[in-house]
Amino acid sequence: MAGLAYSLGKRDINQHFNIKNAKLISLVLVVLLSVFHATSRYIGGADSCEWLLSSGRYLGENVWQPYGCMMHKYKSIEAKSCLSQKRVAFVGDSRIRQLFYSFIDIINPGQKEDDKKHVDIAFEEKSLSLYVDFLWNPEANNSMKERLISWKHEGSAKPDVVILGAATWSIKLHGGSSETLQQYKVNVTAMAQHLESLAQRGEVYWVLQEPVNEELLRTDRKMITNRQLELYNQAAMDALDASKSNNRWRVKLLAATRQAAMETIDQSDDGLHIPEGTRNIGAMVLMNALCNKLQRPIDGSCCQTVPMPNLLQKLAVCFFIGCGLVILGLHVLGDQRHHRPVPPDVESLEERKPASAAPPPAVKTLFQALCRMGVIMAYFYLCDRADLFMKEQKFYTHSTFFVPLVYIFVLGVFYNENSKEVKLLNREQTDEWKGWMQLVILIYHISGASAFIPVYMHVRVLVAAYLFQTGYGHFSFFWLKGDFGLYRVCQVLFRLNFLVLVLCVVMNRPYQFYYFVPLVTFWFFVIYALLAVWPQIVQKRANASKMWHFGVLLKLLVLSVFISFLAYSQAFFNSIFSFWPFSTLFELNGSVYEWAFRWKLDRFVVIYGMLFAFIYLVLQKRQVLSEGKGEALFSPFISNMLLLFSLTTFVMYSMWASGCKNKTECNEMHPYISVLQILAFVLIRNIPGYARSIYSSFFAWFGKISLELFICQYHIWLAADTKGILVLIPGVPSLNILVSTFIFVCVAHEISVITNDLAKVIIPKDTAALVKRLGVFSLLVLLILLWAKEQPNT
Repeated sequence: MAGLAYSLGKRDINQHFNIKNAKLISLVLVVLLSVFHATSRYIGGADSCEWLLSSGRYLGENVWQPYGCMMHKYKSIEAKSCLSQKRVAFVGDSRIRQLFYSFIDIINPGQKEDDKKHVDIAFEEKSLSLYVDFLWNPEANNSMKERLISWKHEGSAKPDVVILGAATWSIKLHGGSSETLQQYKVNVTAMAQHLESLAQRGEVYWVLQEPVNEELLRTDRKMITNRQLELYNQAAMDALDASKSNNRWRVKLLAATRQAAMETIDQSDDGLHIPEGTRNIGAMVLMNALCNKLQRPIDGSCCQTVPMPNLLQKLAVCFFIGCGLVILGLHVLGDQRHHRPVPPDVESLEERKPASAAPPPAVKTLFQALCRMGVIMAYFYLCDRADLFMKEQKFYTHSTFFVPLVYIFVLGVFYNENSKEVKLLNREQTDEWKGWMQLVILIYHISGASAFIPVYMHVRVLVAAYLFQTGYGHFSFFWLKGDFGLYRVCQVLFRLNFLVLVLCVVMNRPYQFYYFVPLVTFWFFVIYALLAVWPQIVQKRANASKMWHFGVLLKLLVLSVFISFLAYSQAFFNSIFSFWPFSTLFELNGSVYEWAFRWKLDRFVVIYGMLFAFIYLVLQKRQVLSEGKGEALFSPFISNMLLLFSLTTFVMYSMWASGCKNKTECNEMHPYISVLQILAFVLIRNIPGYARSIYSSFFAWFGKISLELFICQYHIWLAADTKGILVLIPGVPSLNILVSTFIFVCVAHEISVITNDLAKVIIPKDTAALVKRLGVFSLLVLLILLWAKEQPNT
């Protein structure tokens, strides 16, 4: 009874919520969310600098998230590059002095704070002509105004950036009287025009007063209350806001530290001065406001303008619009033919054939697929290149990684079915394998779990397992089928590379940026070359003479030696992959370092996959394995020993990964030991007969679109080229993840369908036609590579 209810429940879900309906819902959501964000920006303003300076929230201890944009964590070399040839002035009281020291610490980490109080302090980097000064002016009075006026005189050293603020001393010295508050507002109003004058040639920030912990204040500071500070903040904002309407040069308000301090002021030592972590946030906010538009860090979307599209991006827009016009034309012509009666021939009285025949189905399929791809690429561009949707930075906690894992594995168990095949690593099982691994990798990326080394090392094994399947799958196909034809090669290459090549153009990213696709493409060529070159050894040939088995092993040995030499000879490696035009495919930011890192990390696992496939297929041919339904692969004793070995391997690897001190040391061991984890999983999953008889249709569904999921996450689930998280629904992180994930999965599935549709049309089975199309494609790629070579590095 329970089993029947379980089956009926799944059937009802599948009947009412299928992928077609899901895609329609996702399309409606995208349109509504685009309108919502465009309207919000039009009404409420789209200045991400305002968001950075004014509001945000804590993700964790001392980890600040500005509203709607990402804040880059500046290093010393970046800060010096940005502030070179500049003069920065901090003007105010001891709390401004705190901000000054935190700002200096970014430029020159380890700079000790002086014990000097109530005096001016100077910092300089003469080699860079960089000067940062703290000027003691604890009250917003005539003295502060005179200092501002002095910077306007000819010959004076005018600061490029001014950060100022004051209030606590005015409250303290005058007992928090209302007259002093009114005078404060008059003084700030008088200074506003001079601040605006300075803002015409530089940047000026007024720091709003942070709260205090009234219980910890000394007796002589008890009059400094949070109510008084709010009154002074309001007075400053009123005075500065009044001048904005009359002058486009505005003084910017730094309110982020005030908001951050509201949650941390209880950690203050004396109740007045803000904690070090909070003041560091204020300094980093300032650094982002000053430098993001110059340095343009990928993970610093605050205060950045949208770059203009390049020539290829403009041509891509024209191409997709052209495809839309073609489909529209075909549709109009089709309607005319459908509704217009065809007159009979006057002499024969037979129906006359239309003057223009209907377009062949392949043509319509081609342009329909390209139109759908164009709409999807527009969404990609809006998500990660246009200034429409918001972005936030990642923050890792154990719960953000492990709780979603529990959810997806519960779903995976719920959707289990009987396998059509019970052979080792059958198609349903490999799809399931790819599916759950891809979901784990997605959660790993969005949660920022790479910061936790044990999780990082286990995910590295999952990536290696994908490459293991690459070796296993392609070797098995070539070994069994013996099909080394051009059609098969083009089908595989198109399936792997179509989406990435489109994204390289639309998103203006190098091929190597999507590193997994270059990896699997490279290894496909290696596998093809290994088996296709003389002597070409496949199963049919090996059956005639068992000696050919040793030929395969010899080929694998030679490949292993070559790979080892390539890995340990950096000069040889660079000479191969830095050679144009290959450098265009393998370089990232003008270097093959990233390619070398990714390639070396899993340099042997594809060979392990091929060797495993070879051994398995030979044993299968000799009927050594028991692959019947419900049967264990081996005898009970061997099966139990192998299962014990596999479980022990899992435990030992997890213990080793948990003890890793740093990624570099563990990555050195990874190429040699990752295969043990992979083999352990394969044995546990396949030795018991009952385990081979079932599979998770939930995971298998995701496995069929795993490549699209891996690539699409870069821009429409994550953001800022994987550095952050896309925000479609601001203010509700959990709902945002659910909605963005739903749209992301629907888009990935549709791209998979489009890729398959295009492959059927673009890649003909006729060799002569295929060669012609390859010639045209090669010429187009060569022209693009030559154009890219002439472009300046940005």
